Amino acid sequence: MTLGSSASPRVRRNRMIAAVIGMVLVAAAVVWAIVALTPSSGSANPTATPSQTPTATPRPAPTATSTPTPVDTFDKAAHSIDDPNSIWVVVDKLRPLNPADFEPADLVVVPVAHTWEPLMRAEAADAVVKMFRAASDEAGLSLASNSAYRSYEAQERVYDNDDELTARPGFSEHQTGLTMDIGPASGNCALAVCFADTPEGQWLRDNAYRFGFLLRYPADKVAVTGYQFEPWHFRYIGTDLSHEMREQGVTTLEEFFGLPAAPDYA
Repeated sequence: MTLGSSASPRVRRNRMIAAVIGMVLVAAAVVWAIVALTPSSGSANPTATPSQTPTATPRPAPTATSTPTPVDTFDKAAHSIDDPNSIWVVVDKLRPLNPADFEPADLVVVPVAHTWEPLMRAEAADAVVKMFRAASDEAGLSLASNSAYRSYEAQERVYDNDDELTARPGFSEHQTGLTMDIGPASGNCALAVCFADTPEGQWLRDNAYRFGFLLRYPADKVAVTGYQFEPWHFRYIGTDLSHEMREQGVTTLEEFFGLPAAPDYA
């Protein structure tokens, strides 16, 4: 065969086979590259943290908070309960005045309607005047004094040996100059238990504390005070103490100050 002649069939076949093989190799290379660059669905992402179901961190049970105990800020030692000059002095069948013939130094005439001219300590007298005026202005009621300060000697004359109705000399609140027996100016039910059912008695029961007075011998506290119910007997203790007792619902000085009940003389 000369140089210018066409290739023999054998040569052409070999060339065709070589071309096919080349094409297969190129296709294989392309497929390998694609496979190499495409992440397998079963392979792990080298930068990703495997997904896990979060586990709840147990929290400690909340600690129960107890209700704060109210702190009593009232100063029960602000005034003496022993000194007869103190507006808080406690006088009962176990606690006589000391000295027994004590007489207040600041007694004044109380300018209110009365059966007998009343004397009281100045502070208590001023409070009585305000209370009587309020009863008139607020409720149209007219009050009167039936008895106020009584000396040791006067109590000797009043005492009738009935220890549930009258105090022995030296044991009477009237001797402190801080107490008044109050009734209606009309005299209706004066110094009688029925005074509790009158408009005047009911007004005093509900309002006396506003002016510093205490209904000293309540009906349900005979075993504590030692005296029968006296809805007319009001003792001046000052507004601080009267409001505190009202707020606490305590109705006797013995109970408020933690003193023994005094149903009888020692």
